[in-house]
Amino acid sequence: MSEASRTANDRTLDLDIVVPVYDEEGSLEASIRRLHAYLDRHLAETWRITIADNASTDATPAIADRLAAELPGVVVTHLAEKGRGRALKHVWLDSPATVVAYLDVDLSTDLAAVRPLVAPLLSGHSDVAIGTRLDRASRVTRGGKREFISRGYNAMLRLTGARFSDAQCGFKAMRSDVAARLLPLVEDNGWFFDTELLLLAERAGLRIHEVPVDWIDDPDSTVDIVSTAIADVRGLGRVWWNLARGRIPVAAIYAEFGRHPFASPSPPGFFGQVLRFGLVGVASTLAYALLYLALQHVVTAQVANFLALLITAVANTWANRRFTFGVRGPGRAVTHQAQGLVVFGIAWAITSGSLVVLHTVKPNASSALELVVLTVANLVATALRFVLLRAWVFGRERRSARGRQASEASSSMSSVVTEPATAAQKASTS
Repeated sequence: MSEASRTANDRTLDLDIVVPVYDEEGSLEASIRRLHAYLDRHLAETWRITIADNASTDATPAIADRLAAELPGVVVTHLAEKGRGRALKHVWLDSPATVVAYLDVDLSTDLAAVRPLVAPLLSGHSDVAIGTRLDRASRVTRGGKREFISRGYNAMLRLTGARFSDAQCGFKAMRSDVAARLLPLVEDNGWFFDTELLLLAERAGLRIHEVPVDWIDDPDSTVDIVSTAIADVRGLGRVWWNLARGRIPVAAIYAEFGRHPFASPSPPGFFGQVLRFGLVGVASTLAYALLYLALQHVVTAQVANFLALLITAVANTWANRRFTFGVRGPGRAVTHQAQGLVVFGIAWAITSGSLVVLHTVKPNASSALELVVLTVANLVATALRFVLLRAWVFGRERRSARGRQASEASSSMSSVVTEPATAAQKASTS
């Protein structure tokens, strides 16, 4: 057995790489031998390869057992049920390693990315690491259909607020202490497992490290892309609904693992909030105008107004949450967005009403006049939005911050008052 592949029996196990498989008798042996040889040559940390057999019906289990018996540092786990997510949860939660990872059996990802993937986790710098095929530095070879669906799916995730770039790349890792806390909350046992894991990690304030990868599509892949994408959209709705109802305790994970700000800065005062809200409002209004101009050529004026308002409303709530009212961390973020959408509904009623009035007074109004009327109405709605955001959406956080400031001021005053008394006592004693 090489030094690098010694497991926990000899030294603490640094890395456990899981390869989930189902009926992969044609590619399993070559892939595992290639992965084993690479790790043996290039990884100084202790590692293990775990083949997770997902109830295969061909010769895959026998091949996996033979490889485990022949190659040092290779083990196999046989599961009675299918499901990549189920296999990963089972092995990761049972692993003694500091960092757990997984690779697709086709090894589409260049193995040179293994070290950059796990290094920030081993050092404690990051909590989760993912390979991304959508970075400019990535080199990817795959068909147009897969490329379109992948980019469309990840773009949809970005519109919902996700910041990670590639949810479904089969190349991920995470610290085992984080896995032990996060994995029991992941409900999906299939292909949506990756997306759900990342959404919860991000909502819990965990640091997700991304590694640009070189990736070559496997033409023999048996994954049904369309049905998988549909299942993922359903899963996405389920996750966001559960987050909105507070059924997933991401706040508790944030308190334990989340990347908290270095300090809790005091939120800006009223005039500072007005100034910042104004800047956000100007940016939102310009974005709205550009979106409306672009959309009105492909949809009706009302639909263009709705879509432009919806997109800018989500961005507006996020910007005001962080920039105007100084709210940090994932706490109540989904609630804030839901309340922001109510405010959006009010703004939509104002702007839509302005269109109705315009078309009643002037049925043949030009697009330019529509834009002027809608822009004015949007400015009115923006002023109302500030009042509602300050008093309702972020009112609790504003009052809490004011309470903390009062408490800190009281503590400071107490220390000032008690200090001279202490000095007088010392003088009296001497």
